[in-house]
Amino acid sequence: MAAVANLKIDQGASFSSDVTVTNTDGDAVDLSGYTVTARMSKDYGSSTYTTITSNIAADPTTGVITLSLTNYQTSNLDAPARYVYDVYITQTSTSTVTRVIEGIITINPKV
Repeated sequence: MAAVANLKIDQGASFSSDVTVTNTDGDAVDLSGYTVTARMSKDYGSSTYTTITSNIAADPTTGVITLSLTNYQTSNLDAPARYVYDVYITQTSTSTVTRVIEGIITINPKV
């Protein structure tokens, strides 16, 4: 089961957030040999989504993933609004995909 992490984004501003993937004991997961993808959508099951830039930290043993959006991307999000998002890791040797983080993103409107 994926961990839940709810996020807030200001429309029109650059966004960056670090999230840590942990196991059931609370220890960081070693993300060596994995890739990461993340996306957000207005609704569960929607065919329209925004890709969230996602990168594994330089030291993959920390389990840290950085999620980010440019100010241009956040300007194009509806606000005020709530989106849902998922973060998936893929083990490159086996192509096994695991959803590790999910949550709600609240968009605060700009002036």
